[in-house]
Amino acid sequence: MEKRQASSFYQHFDESERPTVDYFVGLFNQFLFKNEPILTDFLNPREQYIFREIVGGYAQLYSFGGFSNAEKKRMLLCDWSEGYKPDEFNISLLEIAYPQKWSELTHSQILGVLTHLGIELDTFGDIINDENGNWQFFVKAELKDYFLEEIDRIGRTKVKLSELPLSKVLVQEDDSEEMTSVAISLRLDAVISAITNLSRSQVKKIIEAGEVKLNWHLVTQSNIIISIQDMLSIRHYGRYEIINLATTKKGKKRLEIKVWQAKKR
Repeated sequence: MEKRQASSFYQHFDESERPTVDYFVGLFNQFLFKNEPILTDFLNPREQYIFREIVGGYAQLYSFGGFSNAEKKRMLLCDWSEGYKPDEFNISLLEIAYPQKWSELTHSQILGVLTHLGIELDTFGDIINDENGNWQFFVKAELKDYFLEEIDRIGRTKVKLSELPLSKVLVQEDDSEEMTSVAISLRLDAVISAITNLSRSQVKKIIEAGEVKLNWHLVTQSNIIISIQDMLSIRHYGRYEIINLATTKKGKKRLEIKVWQAKKR
């Protein structure tokens, strides 16, 4: 098989995603040349989709993020078809011990500590919790010792990390809700205005400020058209998955949305 050209995929993706396309095409060509399995870093769902589109049916591509419902996953590119074993993805599960009687942790606090370590987002996977206030997160196994040594405080709370087998993953609390909203159109700014009650001018400002992601990808334009299954992330507000669309008698757009509300500012 001849190596692939990244330029042949550009038309299928946004221009800003070309570096991602270049990277994944490079991985695929490396796989063709060396004929050895390739394990990626943790990828968000959009990156997983792009990689699958590039690989197509020319090789096996498996994904795993530490548990069955993981959002961020590592992907294994190989030429065998008998499936995979979880340990082939080199993922470690770390649990956070802290004085729960006196303290409370949030997803944003934990994410902030991880990102301030100076590491890339693709070195760790999902951050999960349960209804009892327990927290865990997934990391690349080759970097687990770094996390264990460097993190001893989250915010003002002293913490201690420990590694657990993947079989000890928490039963994650589903804190999502469903809502219905009506927008004048399916433009990004109109949809955000409808679900946040912000004016169109306010929405324009937060988009231009880089506070909005669509399908895990930063957007800066207001005129993008929203579709079913799109995932919106709005800083300080939460995440919104479009699960259904309909048109009202007056021609407006009725959206059924799954919402993960952000903590109050």
